[in-house]
Amino acid sequence: MTYVDGMLTAVPTANKEIYRKLATQSAKVFKKHGALSYMECWGDNVPEGKLNSMHTAVLREPDETVVFSWVTWASKADRDAGMQKVFSDPEMPSHMDSMPFDSKRMIFGGFEALVEA
Repeated sequence: MTYVDGMLTAVPTANKEIYRKLATQSAKVFKKHGALSYMECWGDNVPEGKLNSMHTAVLREPDETVVFSWVTWASKADRDAGMQKVFSDPEMPSHMDSMPFDSKRMIFGGFEALVEA
């Protein structure tokens, strides 16, 4: 069953192109190590909720944009093996502190597919 790694973060809007380059480089590494797909989505229509929202989840600042991302794998076993290779690959950007966003506010997790249509 497909396994998905999902991520949500806030990126300074001024860093959109820097982030795109980083994501493009990362996608190549993930695909090289078994990811079926890699998707980075720049927030375009992300409503702010009254109680909670993607904005509040990542503590988005006024000059930032919400980014929603996911990577799909054939299985959790493939994901576990692939992620180990991804983060030891010299082509993978490795310094989370030098990323073009505040990585401490990133939310992420792994998910088993429940419904695939």
